[in-house]
Amino acid sequence: MALAEVQLEKHCWVCFASESDDRRAEWVSPCRCKGCTKWIHQSCLQRWLDEKQRGSDGDGGTCPQCGTRYRIVFPKMGPLVYFLQQLDRALSRASPLAAFGMLVGTAYWSAVTYGAVTVMQVVGHKKGLNMMERADPFFLLMGLPTIPVILVLGKMVRWEDFLVRLWLRYSCQQQRGVSSHLPPLAAPGDHLSVSRTLCGALVLPWISSLLGRLLFRRVTSNLQQSILGGVTFVLLKGSFKVYLKHQQHVLQAKRHVLDYPDHDTRDTSGPP
Repeated sequence: MALAEVQLEKHCWVCFASESDDRRAEWVSPCRCKGCTKWIHQSCLQRWLDEKQRGSDGDGGTCPQCGTRYRIVFPKMGPLVYFLQQLDRALSRASPLAAFGMLVGTAYWSAVTYGAVTVMQVVGHKKGLNMMERADPFFLLMGLPTIPVILVLGKMVRWEDFLVRLWLRYSCQQQRGVSSHLPPLAAPGDHLSVSRTLCGALVLPWISSLLGRLLFRRVTSNLQQSILGGVTFVLLKGSFKVYLKHQQHVLQAKRHVLDYPDHDTRDTSGPP
């Protein structure tokens, strides 16, 4: 009889205390578990749920042994608390959309500002202001943001690769032995960098204007100076880039793999 009482005595699977240790404790059997994991103190279960459900709202949790979802009943709340809780949930759901809209708006107005500054930089400060003052506001709001977009898209056109392919094809005809095993066009580390493409595209108007003023002083129009300076910069940069890529491909084609030193020693010493 004593053995049966010991087996039927409740034990908490969290704190391992028995029913005889605290007669006033509140017990609960929240899942399908039987035996030593059937019973648990209500306070221990509450602490365990608080530990496992940090930041969750209303999620019942599940038993780690049998997987049964706990049925949890919350006390009734007043109308003010209910309203505040629903308002907090609505704000939590709307905040990602609001943040995305703010980011899009910030990017748009940054593009508008950059487009306006670029116009004044390329055609001249006074002339650029006069052009934008006389232009239609709708045209400005739609046209100015396209300036950085066009610059970035133009930067993504890798026309140097086309010239490198032509050069390599010409090299194949002149030096068959070297170019018969030319590697692919993409050299090691030669990938499209987002940050480099973005910076190069946005800095291009300033470099074009600076080179235009230094190299084409006889041209009276600021716009023509910027265009000539931009064309000169793009051609010079492209020429150096084409030469560098061609040399990288030649180096890749002429590389040679050496024997492992131990293997080399065995070959020279003869068979074992």
